[in-house]
Amino acid sequence: MYLPRYHQAKDPATLLNLIDEHPLGAWVCTGTEGLIANHIPFVLDRSRGPHGTLIGHVSRANGVWRDLHPTAPSVVMFQGPQAYITPAWYPGKTAHGEVVPTWDYVVIHAHGVARAINDRDWLLAMLERLTQAQEAARPKPWRVADAPTAYIDRLLRAIVGIEITIERLEGKHKLSQDEALADREGTVAGLLGEQREEARLLAGLVQQAMD
Repeated sequence: MYLPRYHQAKDPATLLNLIDEHPLGAWVCTGTEGLIANHIPFVLDRSRGPHGTLIGHVSRANGVWRDLHPTAPSVVMFQGPQAYITPAWYPGKTAHGEVVPTWDYVVIHAHGVARAINDRDWLLAMLERLTQAQEAARPKPWRVADAPTAYIDRLLRAIVGIEITIERLEGKHKLSQDEALADREGTVAGLLGEQREEARLLAGLVQQAMD
């Protein structure tokens, strides 16, 4: 990933928190016929590996798990808040006109080697963790145990676990750091005026980068 110094996000806790907050990862690995891309939700296990371990699953019908090589690298991309930035928000548009549009975003790339897991107990524990991570904040969280055992057993036979120990983390916070201060302030105001909650979240991140 192209990563200018002023866009680097280095704080490990910040990077891992973004994975927790945006768990749907774009997983890219190599197979017998070239690159393979899948979008799957992951749970981050912070207790294992130098930067944690990602756990998830794919359908058994998805041939990616058969193609995994024990040394082939993978990368999982997690996308945080993002938005188009219009030059109409910049005071520089009126002052000198030398402004152009850009796109602000937050992204994390997790690098490691993926392995497939068929152990039933591992798969069940993974599903319980994945479910708990998404259901915990609900008034009445749904649990895997709420479904009939025979039904869960049937579904377990239809999936394969995926585990990726994170060997390297890259974080990029492109938050208008290379723009004039007044134009960055205009970006914050413009994003706060948008209807999308994601734009407002990004406004907070641009403000933090300024502070």
